[in-house]
This record gives sequence, C-alpha cells and structure tokens, in this order.
Amino acid sequence: MSESYRNKTVRWIAGAAVVAAVVGAAGCSKESDSGAEKKPAAGGSTAAAGSEKGEGPADSQASKPRQATAEEAAATWVTAVVKDKPKEGCLVMATPARGSTPAKVGNPARCDSDAPEVRQMRKTVGRFHESFTPKQSTGDPKVEVAKTPATGGKAMIPADKITIDGQTLDKVIVSNSTGVKQEDLHVKVESTKIKDAWYVTNLQFGLG
Repeated sequence: MSESYRNKTVRWIAGAAVVAAVVGAAGCSKESDSGAEKKPAAGGSTAAAGSEKGEGPADSQASKPRQATAEEAAATWVTAVVKDKPKEGCLVMATPARGSTPAKVGNPARCDSDAPEVRQMRKTVGRFHESFTPKQSTGDPKVEVAKTPATGGKAMIPADKITIDGQTLDKVIVSNSTGVKQEDLHVKVESTKIKDAWYVTNLQFGLG
C-alpha cells in the first residue's frame, strides 16, 4: 500500500480512487444495467419500492424508489455496488442542498442521462465493486445494516455495521486488499434524509 494514502480521509470520487489503488481494482464497471430488478431486503429495515414526489419535474416518475431509513438506503446502495449495478446505485444516491442550490436525488430520468456528474457517479459505483465484493460471492448478496443513530437527518454508518453475506464490509475490503490492516481502515457510509426518503450522500474512506 502506498504510504501517501495513510492518515487520509477522503470523499466520494477521491475515495473511489484510493480504493482502486489499495485493492488494485481495474477500471470502470459495466454500464449496462436494467435497473428493473426488485431490491433485496435490507437488514434492520424492509426494502421498499414506490413513488415519491421529487425535487423537480424530472423526478415525478412513479418508478422512483423510496428508502424509509438510513440503513435501508445504505443497504440498497451497497447491494447495487456488489451486484455491479451502477444505475441502481445512482437511484439511491443524492447531492444534498447547499445554500441556494437544491438537493439532487437519484431518479430514473437523471440516472439514465449522460450528464457528466451522473457518468462520474456510475463510474464511482463501479470502482467500489471489486473491493466490496466478498470472495466466492454468488452475485446475489445479502446485505444487512445495523441500526445507526441519526442526528439532524443524517447518519454515519461504519463499515463494521454493514454485513455482506455474513461478513462485515471492513473485513471484505481488507480481504480484497494487500498490506491493509483492519484497524487502519476507516470507512463510513453517509445517509441523509431528503424530504421523506433517505439517500446515500457520501462515503468517507480513511487509512491510518
């Protein structure tokens, strides 16, 4: 592992690059993704699909998923990463409102678009795929997320509270890495409530 990655806490795009460097993951994920599969149950919460009034005209499609809890949002996103389904991951991701800029949430119209930020979002999901996938994975993971306290409509879920096929996410990442010790790995999935649904809004990744 490169020493330059130690004692760093990085976010989304940089985090994907660090994961790729640490794990030795190659390139991007597949862009073919039907997005029509039924999402599996998320541990600690019940996965649900439904409609929600979104942030703008493009968000009004009835097929837009809803995540009732922070844990469900995280479980749905991790499942999409492991299954290498960038569009499904995009649907549960969002950019929170900042100042006068409104929140942007995943929805079919946005996630099917070729907007630069959407392309990067799908690429980011693909970059995490190899590091988040357990050895001997069947491709149909069971993801469970332990109940995590939320403050101010935001929850930071540590990797050791997320299990994939019975293995905690931090152990999975370490098993797919070289020279990384579990005690040096610090990964948290950030879930944020936007209106009446939860979305994954960041992934913090630190080493050292």
